[in-house]
Amino acid sequence: MATEIKAPVFPESVADGTIATWHKKVGEPVSRDEVICDIETDKVVLEVVAPADGSLVAIIKGEGDTVLSDEVIAQFEAGAVSAAAPEAAAPVAAAPVASAPAAAASTQAVDQNQAPAVRKALSETGINAADVQGTGRGGRITKEDVANHKPAASVQPLSVAVGERIEKRVPMTRLRKRVAERLLAATQQTAMLTTFNEVNMKPIMEMRKQYKDAFEKRHGARLGFMSFFVKAATEALKRYPAVNASIDGDDIVYHGFYDIGVAVSSDRGLVVPILRDTDRMNYAEVEGGIAAYAAKAREGKLSIEEMTGGTFTITNGGTFGSLLSTPILNTPQTAILGMHKIQERPMAVNGQVEILPMMYLALSYDHRLIDGKEAVGFLVTIKELLEEPAKLILDL
Repeated sequence: MATEIKAPVFPESVADGTIATWHKKVGEPVSRDEVICDIETDKVVLEVVAPADGSLVAIIKGEGDTVLSDEVIAQFEAGAVSAAAPEAAAPVAAAPVASAPAAAASTQAVDQNQAPAVRKALSETGINAADVQGTGRGGRITKEDVANHKPAASVQPLSVAVGERIEKRVPMTRLRKRVAERLLAATQQTAMLTTFNEVNMKPIMEMRKQYKDAFEKRHGARLGFMSFFVKAATEALKRYPAVNASIDGDDIVYHGFYDIGVAVSSDRGLVVPILRDTDRMNYAEVEGGIAAYAAKAREGKLSIEEMTGGTFTITNGGTFGSLLSTPILNTPQTAILGMHKIQERPMAVNGQVEILPMMYLALSYDHRLIDGKEAVGFLVTIKELLEEPAKLILDL
């Protein structure tokens, strides 16, 4: 008897989704818990798995169709799949021919065990998953493995004639659409201003150089700059509660907790996973959390819960070489901190010129709630804590 396969139950913040890919066709055998479909939402890609061994009877929602929460997308029939071909038809030729289906099934199984982003990269490049050496946990393939894979040289005809001007039209992903909508709304519905400052990174760089090996050996996480910025921002948020607040209609919501979002760039667009209760986290927990989120973002494994909420956001344009920028608010938050590239510049120190590693900081804030005095004071607090990290560690 056929059973219904439904879309996952979406959180309140997600209205609907789009069928991105069907990995199985009607009548094709499928194993229990094998991924049969990917559903793309505004925030993440959700996987739909088979409830049991069996096969698809009918696909109700095709690729590109919009689906609602818990909506029926296909019909599924459980039970043993009648894939047994006539065994006595050709006993002599059976042995060499049988290897091909077995290899195909093996390759298919390898494909289905990968993350959605990896499967997409494999399909776009036409690379066989079995040919890629995985460097992820448990030998899993990452997107970097696919990008770095060099297939054996083969003679293929050129698909594009020399000098030909080509165009490729592809639909915009839901995540990209959502990011565009939110950024446009932030510029049109808020009184956004940006204030700038600069920070001498030499004290942190020296501390990191001195203790990074011992830190990694003790905690199993690399000591980076983000943990210092997250802890400094958390302390500054305690001193300036308005920066940690949000606007809900005509109400101001002051938060008694500190959930800081760290903007991460992925192939699907910008995502902002949340570090919860950063005031209770130590430096190793911050570094470990950011590293885990970055890995999940690359593999398309971030959940909606991990990107929901947040009272403040930090974005690092310096990763891509940006020297100065004006970050856009992540509404309903009222402020966002922008980090940038570390650049050596001549600075006047005690009447002498020194070459110091400097970073520009940018704080965009909603002037409806935060005044210039608070915004500047908040940014100066971060600057002072970073330039004298002992204050941050000793809670001074």
